[in-house]
Amino acid sequence: MTTSENTQTKSGIRQLKAGEALFHDGDVADSLFIIQKGQLRLFKPKGKGFIELAVLRSGEVIGEMAYFDDDGTGKKRSCSAAAITPVEIIEISFAAFGKTMQSLNPWFKTIINTLATRLRKTNSRLKELEDNQASVSYGGKHSGYEFMKPIEVMRVLGTLFLVFKAHGELKDQSFVITRKTLNLYSQDMYQIMEAKMESIISLLVELGWLEIGEDEDKFPNILMAKNMELIRQTFIYFNGERHLPDNKKMRVGDKCEMLIAKMIELDQALPLIDIPNLRIIDDIPPRFTKYYNIAPIIADFKSRNILLNPDHVDDGKNLGIFGEVLMKDGNVLVEVDFPKLQKLYPIIRFMNAIKRANEEKSQV
Repeated sequence: MTTSENTQTKSGIRQLKAGEALFHDGDVADSLFIIQKGQLRLFKPKGKGFIELAVLRSGEVIGEMAYFDDDGTGKKRSCSAAAITPVEIIEISFAAFGKTMQSLNPWFKTIINTLATRLRKTNSRLKELEDNQASVSYGGKHSGYEFMKPIEVMRVLGTLFLVFKAHGELKDQSFVITRKTLNLYSQDMYQIMEAKMESIISLLVELGWLEIGEDEDKFPNILMAKNMELIRQTFIYFNGERHLPDNKKMRVGDKCEMLIAKMIELDQALPLIDIPNLRIIDDIPPRFTKYYNIAPIIADFKSRNILLNPDHVDDGKNLGIFGEVLMKDGNVLVEVDFPKLQKLYPIIRFMNAIKRANEEKSQV
């Protein structure tokens, strides 16, 4: 393949999904990238975990340092990069970039190469000083890499709630702040890692708790909180969870979450059946007063090739959302504390989203 063909092949616009890797540490490098939209995290594998290096946004360049590496072993990526949000980038091959460099005035070439060398040395020194982000238990056993630990999630939620409450301007039923204001607290004051703050913000956007808008310069620097109470309740729940033993912590599987979501979606459409002859002990009414027939929900999931069965309510039993399950005349009747189910569902979604994000990032 000729140089012109290679240049044409490697240059162009690329799209990345949230969580998708752009490149990995040690990969052969033959192009650089300009971020058009979205955010990317840079990180370095270390031990069984990763060191978070930086978050890059629209208008920034990534992967350019490999162009200036020339140690005779070939150009290699010095870290890994993955999308935090959906990303649109422009890829420029080193062949095309080299032609531009050759056309520059020699003085400019010298300046650029000098700056690149100094930056490389500074980055190397910073990497040496970085702490390992792998999670290790105090019992001496390594528990594996955990990108967002519970205490870190709490710091982010607490900071978001504080900043929105203290500085948020109410517009169209949402509290509005700028990234500049948030960064003053999260980075300058509380030293929260940018990659973790941005990852949780991205999750909150997916859940519909936050929205991101553009500022006057058309950059995504406006944050809008649609429901401050959800952020507060989730913060409180996380604080309670971290003091519990593992066997007492919330564990709701994906299938149970799907079932709960469908029950909330249907709400009044779910068939309700009164429980006959309720036992009342010491004049205290029973906790569950209605059965919900979830057989139609199970059938609906089955039609979409999703296996759901009555055993998937067990996680909800541990939370006090569900009671007993009865099978009668083709119906699957489940006792439900519906007000509690509605209250805990947003927290369940958030905690499972954190779990999935941790699993995805540990595999990058």
